[in-house]
Amino acid sequence: MHPFCCITTVSDPNSGKPSHSLPEFHMSPLPPAVGGGGVRSDSGNRSNNLNHNNGNNITDHGRLTESMSRPPSICGDQREVKINDIVGNGISGILYKWVNYGKGWRPRWFVLQDGVLSYYKIHGPDKIIVNQETEKGSKVIGEESLRRINRHRNGNSQLRRNPVGEVHLKVSSVRESKSDDKRFSIFTGTKRMHLRAETREDRAAWMDALQAVKDMFPRMSNSELMAPLDNVTVSTEKLRQRLLEEGVSEAAIQDSEQIMRSEFAALQNQIVLLKQKQLLLIDTLRHLETEKVDLENTLVDESQRQLKEQGASSRLRQDKYSEGSGSESEDDNERVDAAEEETDDDDNTFFDTRDFLSSSSFKSTGSDFRISSFSSDDDDFYAVESEDGTDPSIISVGKNYPHVKRRNKLPDPVEKEKGVSLWSMIKDNIGKDLTKVCLPVYFNEPLSSLQKCFEDLEYSYLLDRAHEWGKMGNSLMRILNVAAFAVSGYASTEGRTCKPFNPLLGETYEADYPDKGLRFFSEKVSHHPMIVACHCEGTGWKFWADSNLKSKFWGRSIQLDPIGALTLEFDDGETFQWSKVTTSIYNLILGKLYCDHYGTMRIQGNREYSCKLKFKEQSIIDRNPHQVQGIVQDRHGKTVATLFGKWDESMHYVIGDCSGKGKGNDTLSESHLLWKQCRPPKFPTRYNLTRFAITLNELTPGLKEKLPPTDSRLRPDQRCLENGEYEKANSEKLRLEQRQRQSRKMQERGWKPRWFVKDKGSDTYRYVGGYWEAREKGNWDSCPDIFGQISTDQISD
Repeated sequence: MHPFCCITTVSDPNSGKPSHSLPEFHMSPLPPAVGGGGVRSDSGNRSNNLNHNNGNNITDHGRLTESMSRPPSICGDQREVKINDIVGNGISGILYKWVNYGKGWRPRWFVLQDGVLSYYKIHGPDKIIVNQETEKGSKVIGEESLRRINRHRNGNSQLRRNPVGEVHLKVSSVRESKSDDKRFSIFTGTKRMHLRAETREDRAAWMDALQAVKDMFPRMSNSELMAPLDNVTVSTEKLRQRLLEEGVSEAAIQDSEQIMRSEFAALQNQIVLLKQKQLLLIDTLRHLETEKVDLENTLVDESQRQLKEQGASSRLRQDKYSEGSGSESEDDNERVDAAEEETDDDDNTFFDTRDFLSSSSFKSTGSDFRISSFSSDDDDFYAVESEDGTDPSIISVGKNYPHVKRRNKLPDPVEKEKGVSLWSMIKDNIGKDLTKVCLPVYFNEPLSSLQKCFEDLEYSYLLDRAHEWGKMGNSLMRILNVAAFAVSGYASTEGRTCKPFNPLLGETYEADYPDKGLRFFSEKVSHHPMIVACHCEGTGWKFWADSNLKSKFWGRSIQLDPIGALTLEFDDGETFQWSKVTTSIYNLILGKLYCDHYGTMRIQGNREYSCKLKFKEQSIIDRNPHQVQGIVQDRHGKTVATLFGKWDESMHYVIGDCSGKGKGNDTLSESHLLWKQCRPPKFPTRYNLTRFAITLNELTPGLKEKLPPTDSRLRPDQRCLENGEYEKANSEKLRLEQRQRQSRKMQERGWKPRWFVKDKGSDTYRYVGGYWEAREKGNWDSCPDIFGQISTDQISD
């Protein structure tokens, strides 16, 4: 290694001539370090050789002296900067380096010496041994670093230690993290390195040392760069003597001297202009460097925050699902190049949504707000959404719906829940027919698949708005709101790691929500394959769908491909139809369980516009998951609007085609909010239910007497699970699954759904009507008691 030195020409003011010898800089001796720290100042030895004979000077961790952080004064002649005069044989210790999202923070042994920060592995086959011999004369920072040195007190020293990476401080900038008092980052211009110390004091000590070394390579100030060249003179004596030897007249000689001075002055002016341009360029680069480091720190801080929130939301569930989780060994090979940094492999068609949503370019232009039509809290549920100057008639949609008081929490559990290991359950049933194995209710949430269908309509106000836009003749805004509605149905799936109850054949669910202006009904219409059909009537629109899932098991994950179409019809005859995208559930056996949605969703309209939405698949190193981007096209294929957002946060739109304009703030600043996810519930559940989902299984006063005996709210195992009666829920679930096994035989014998009929042309199920009329009359004679006791004959059959 060699120290970096700044070399510049020094003029001799006495001679008026520039010096042709290289300058020598000297540093004034620093005061002794406080508390016996490892900062040394050896003014008696000024040789060019590096002084490594400082003895066994391993010191405790702590902050370096304030004198270290002061820049050296450069004055006089014959001065020489020596980095080792400040840090002795170097600074060393353990810092945690951010590698990537797969490996996270990894400990490395860092050594600061000769203006270069090197780091080494301390685990794995490429690890180094550190002891008092290898770190002789160094200042060691951190208690953990001292413990590691003392642990190998009598170890053999390595003759050659190859660093994993090096950072030259002369061309780097160092910045502290504003959100974490233990972190800082180093930016070299081509890559960044995020580091974390054990304590706040350790970071301060490292920052003092790094800054002191950087100050050994000062940059010239603006005043120095723009200082006039007063000490530069032009001598014409030799020119005069030569011209006199040639017999040139005095007048000609004076003219020649004047010409020479004029040309030199013009050249000097050009040099000054070039210096000014260079100064502006350097200042611009410094500003860009600072802004880039700030942006990177902000991005990493935000990514860490989201990862912590996601981890906290499912940590309780995660701990019970697995008896252990796999961990990566420390001896993973690590590359020195950019592969060890975070990477962004986003498709070109995807810009970073967080860059926009968190930037100052997105500001609401309107002061109007909308209060969500649905409320599950008495006071503070209301979700406020900026309207960006939306038409008042649109803002008022849903405000005239009556208020209905609904619960905002689940009942307190009666029993203490017992954890169940998935592996213990599997190994206890080896060799058995898994179709006859009853999964414990622990793996369920207190909702059925019929109720999950209604969760897609949580943000039904978007359809109310689409209806109003259509009445105003704005078909573009109608399909934009329909697209936002199609995306919003996935918002409730984030963090939902429990499976819903599988309905019995003929099981139904109704949802009469006057506070949302709609009535919903669903029924299980087929057992093999398992198909659920639903129908909903809103204000000026109807929605119906049937769903079936085709699953593929990949070992650690399961892929669910939905089969079936969702149809939306407005009262003016305009219809939209689309299908859902693929859903995958990962880490089924070990690790953090999570789901992701990906694929292309096409919303086909029967009139002027259609929409295409792309759900981006999440990768392991993805810093910004759950992205959705789409376009709206007219019947001629021209893009008239662009949508972007995240399926678990919000959706925005921009009029026109901006898919190829990347992250340009000029275009994104014109975007408008379509939909935003509601706040989480005031009383969280272990199932991560949303505020809306908490109300789905509620039996409001007087409702039970109106329900048919097939309604999911009356299912005993599901009700016991909601109440926290886990033993009873398990026994009821086993009883109902014995009844469920008769469903296939019932279907083979010609069983038909009560409220839906299969359309032979489209192979879909349509609501035949009559349910709400029967409810009004209380006539449920045609509905069997599917949750009642099963006879012994049926069990043996």
